[in-house]
Parts: sequence; structure tokens; C-alpha cells
Amino acid sequence: MAGEKKDYYDILGVQRNASKDEIKKAFRNLALKYHPDRNKSPDAEEKFKEISEAYAVLSDDEKRRMYDAYGVEGIHGKYTEQDIFNREIFRDLFREFGFGNFEDLFSRFFGGYGGFGPFQRTETLRGRDLETTLQVTLREVAYGAEKEIEVPRLRRCSVCGGTGAEPGTKERICPKCGGTGRIEQRSVVGFAQMIRVMPCDQCRGRGTILDRPCKNCRGSGLERTVAKIKVSVPPGVEDGAYLVLRGEGEDGERGAPPGDLYINMRVLPNSNFVRQGLDLFYEAEIDFPLAALGGKITVPTITGEAELEIPAGTQNGTVLRLKGKGIRGNRYAGDELVRVIVRIPKKLTRRQRELIEELVKEFDVEGVRKGRRWKL
Repeated sequence: MAGEKKDYYDILGVQRNASKDEIKKAFRNLALKYHPDRNKSPDAEEKFKEISEAYAVLSDDEKRRMYDAYGVEGIHGKYTEQDIFNREIFRDLFREFGFGNFEDLFSRFFGGYGGFGPFQRTETLRGRDLETTLQVTLREVAYGAEKEIEVPRLRRCSVCGGTGAEPGTKERICPKCGGTGRIEQRSVVGFAQMIRVMPCDQCRGRGTILDRPCKNCRGSGLERTVAKIKVSVPPGVEDGAYLVLRGEGEDGERGAPPGDLYINMRVLPNSNFVRQGLDLFYEAEIDFPLAALGGKITVPTITGEAELEIPAGTQNGTVLRLKGKGIRGNRYAGDELVRVIVRIPKKLTRRQRELIEELVKEFDVEGVRKGRRWKL
């Protein structure tokens, strides 16, 4: 971790009496700003780790009390790094913030602790989560659909079976770490001794060394493939929602479980409809004689066309409902709501003007009674 003079409150830009919600909001804004995949400045990665450390301490009641009382020295004296960085908390946060590839991001910055070090080697080796985007039409959302996507991902090597060793060769125990996959670094902070556990730099945390790495995967045990995956689009899915396909991420090292695939759903705009929940909104223009006398019109729906009854005397802006013509949800279908726009002609023939003027007189419109010419 970074130096001893840091002020966690100052790093997050919050007051010392800030609430947990204020601390989380500040962390979110800074994490989005300094995410190294978005911010290419040289200090972005270090800043990202720094604000993550500040949040990890201030979001925990016990650690915050220790920090307020004894400062950073008190935190380093009592807690190891794996104590401070809670993997599960950051997993949920990063997912909430929309950060993809959690496993890669976390191990990239906090490798060796927080559940990614040799204390939990099964988790360390777990395959990466993947994220992709799937575009769907409003019609596909309305009734559900089956889609097929292509996802580049790492899968177990077809030559070595995931061991990383050239077929016919063996692995041997790492002489530096003795097969544990970790080494310890000890330092003294004040009256306390700090022990930092790191992945072994000789075997890279594997615990074993390959005499002859597999030529196909270069010793990683994984090879890059492109998978064709079928995705069931549920009816009523919202734009921006995530679908999670468990086990469809990348394979883990040496037979460890695969990661998951997160699919970001993007609903394409529709030229006819505006969506609100399960309801669809459509605007239909009609001529004013139809509005006055009533009749039927044909309007588009998500599945085709339908007739809509226009009651006599329909006013401009009236909303009429087509029951069940919206988007289907788990329990019921929404409606199509048609907003009627009465179209007023901008130009009239002489005969049309005469007829309308006669109609004005028939209705005894106030402007005519006062002798003013009726303007259309």
C-alpha cells in the first residue's frame, strides 16, 4: 500500500463526519474518473488503488474507528492487506458501477490479497468474467427471442488439457516457495510487524514449474477460441439490463471453475413507438372532420396493424387505448396508448373555406357575431 501520510477523507473528498452513502457516492465518482481503462493518464492506476484503499477503510465501521483514532499507522499495524480489501464487497460495487471483467480488474490491482492471493488459490485461478453487448429490437423485447452471439474467450488448451505442460513432460515443485505459490515480505511499522504475502515471482503463484511449456498455449493451459452462444432474450427486458450466463466466461487455470458472461442488453430505438415500462406510446394524426364525426383508423402495433375506433367529438391530444397490444411481461401484457393529433390544414381551396365559414355561422362562433373576419 501507499505511504503513511495519506488522509483517506481527503483522498475521497469527504468530511470526517460523512455518512456511508456519501462515502460510497464519492468513491463511485472517483472510481469512474480514474478507472484505468477509461483514464489513460500515467497516474490513473495508482490513483484508482489509492481511492479503493480509502473506501475499503472508511466503509467499514471498525476500520474507520481505528483509522480515526490512530491514523494509517493504526490500520497497517492491525490489518494485513487481505483484511482490508474485501473481495466480495468490491465485486458487488464494481458490478453496480458497470465495471466489466471484475476478476481481471481486481487481481490486476489487488493481486495477492483480498481473496486473490495464495490463501484462496481456487478463487485466484477462477476464470475471468466476460462482458458483451447484445442489441435487440423492440419486437424481440415484446415477445422474447432466441439470439446467437460470438464471444472470444480463453478455454482449456486442446493440446495439454489445461496443464500448461508439453504432452509427455511433467511439472516440478517450485524451489523458491516450496509449492505454496506464495512468499512473505516482513516489515516493521512502529511497534507492529507487518507481514505481506505475495504470489511467488518464480512460479507466478502456481507452486510448480514447467520444464517444457506447452507450445500451443505457451504454458498458460488456456487457448483463445470464439464461442457461439445462444441467448434467450426474456420478454419485457429493459434497455441497459444485464443477463448473466453462469460458467460462460473464460476457463480457470489448471481446471479451476470458469467465470461468468454478463450480457448488456441494448434495445434499439423504434421509429413508431416510445416505450414506458410494458406500455407503448404512438401518435396518430387524423383530419378534423374525422375527429368531429368519428370513425376508424388503422394504426401500427408491435405485431402488425390494428383498427382503432375514433369516437365522435375526439379532442386534440386525446389518448386512446389498445388493450394488450404492448410488451408482454412475466404476468401480463402492457397496452398500446395512441395519442390523437388533430391535423389542421394550412391551405384551403375556395370551396373548403366557404364550407367552413358556413359551419362557423352555423355554430354561431363569437368572433363572427362581433363582425370580425374568421381567420384560418
